[in-house]
Formats: sequence, C-alpha cells, structure tokens
Amino acid sequence: MSSFLSIPLIVAIIGLTIFGWWYNSPKQKGKRGEMRIHEILMLLPDEYHVMDDVMLKTTNGTTQIDHVVVSKYGVFAIETKNYRGEIYGNDNTHEWKQIIVTKVTYPKKPWKTYTYVTKNLFYNPVKQAVGHMYRIKENLKEWPYLKVVPIVVFTGNADISKVSSQNHVIYDTSLLSTIQAYQTSYITDADVKAVAERLSSKNIREIVDNKTHVRNVKEAKHQTDSKIASGICPRCGGTLIERKGKYGRFYGCSNYPNCTFTLKS
Repeated sequence: MSSFLSIPLIVAIIGLTIFGWWYNSPKQKGKRGEMRIHEILMLLPDEYHVMDDVMLKTTNGTTQIDHVVVSKYGVFAIETKNYRGEIYGNDNTHEWKQIIVTKVTYPKKPWKTYTYVTKNLFYNPVKQAVGHMYRIKENLKEWPYLKVVPIVVFTGNADISKVSSQNHVIYDTSLLSTIQAYQTSYITDADVKAVAERLSSKNIREIVDNKTHVRNVKEAKHQTDSKIASGICPRCGGTLIERKGKYGRFYGCSNYPNCTFTLKS
C-alpha cells in the first residue's frame, strides 16, 4: 500500500519541479515583467495609446519592441527587464552585468552561512531601446519633429543604482511619471491617431513567429559584427574611430553627432 501511495507522490514532486523550472524560466519571467508594465501603462489617461509586443521590419530582418506608447507629447519605446540582483552598465558597454548574491544555511551546519555569487551578462538594454527608437522613426518619416523616447524599465527586485546612463533607465514605479513628464506637444490629436494606425499597420507580429524572429536577430547580429570588424559603423556606414571618454576608450562613428553609435574599445 505504501509503495502504491508513493507513486502519486513522486509524480506530484516531478510535476512541481517541472512547473518550478517553467515558472522561473527567462521566457516566463520576461512575460510576467511585460504584463506588469502593461498593467501600469493602462493607468495612463485616454490620450495615450498603448501597444504591446510590436514587431517591425528592419533592413536585416525584424525588431521586437515590448511596449510602444503614442501621444502628442512623443512616442515612447519601452524595453522591459524582469531581473533581480545588482545591475552594472552604462550607455557605451556592449553588455551589462547582473550579480546575484545568495546566502544559504544548511541544516547540518546551521551556525555557518554560505554565500554564492552568480554573474550573468546580457546585451545592453539601452542599445536595444535606442535601436527601437530608430526603427520607429524610420516608419514615421511623415512626422519628422515627433519626439521618440527610448526607456528601459526594470521590474522585479533589481538594484540599478550602479547603472550610469544618459537615457531613461528606471524602476517600474517611475514609469508613469517619466512618461508624463513630457508635456510639449509635437503633433495634433488627429496626428496621434494617424501615428498609432501607422505603427499598427507596420506591426507584423501576427505573421512572424518567435523562431523566425530569433533567426533574424542572429543574422542581424552576424552582419553587425562583420561591419564592426571591418571598422564600419553598423548604423550609418561611417568609419569607426577610437576615442577616449569618461568611461575609458571606445569606438565612435565618424559621422557624430548625426550618428551616435559607440562601442567599448
């Protein structure tokens, strides 16, 4: 009888293990973070148009934007990160660092605490958001004076106090105030509707699956890396020149200030 009862118990344990792995997977964490930001954006007044999971065509494939907010005060391209731990990075570095410190006490040695440090690297989210800004501008050329604002917003328990950026890198609790701080009107209410319709018509999310998008991203990265290796700016085709700045040496585009592409040396 006991062995019979142990079978459902084992199945339950396996099920809980699989669910825990699935629930804590990067994909599901990302979805929960995006849902959190969607709920916050829904608190904006009706004059703001909120779009989620926007995918636009690029010269190299596709780019996926977590959230886009359209208003007469500007268009906001929002990159969402659901992370924990300390986050280190700036505008120029190719990758940012996540450090998670975990303290564990084992029952056999309750007097001793073990500290585990996990370090992860992830692609610079500011560069992602700025890239989204340029893709949006390419699709809104009829409104050249409309401001497009890149925003990186962290949900979860991340500590971003070590991040240095000239762009908006914020906690989710600051998202609404950051957007509503922009009060200069660039377009009319009629234009707002037209801009939202334009971006909706350019959104190809329904016809491009995740696998295709990932393949496009990898191919675009390969082309970008090839251009950089040849000393060519992947954004405008200018020449990459080594310069010295506040955070050390880096490569900048020869077409600066018209092109602000940078890469850590």
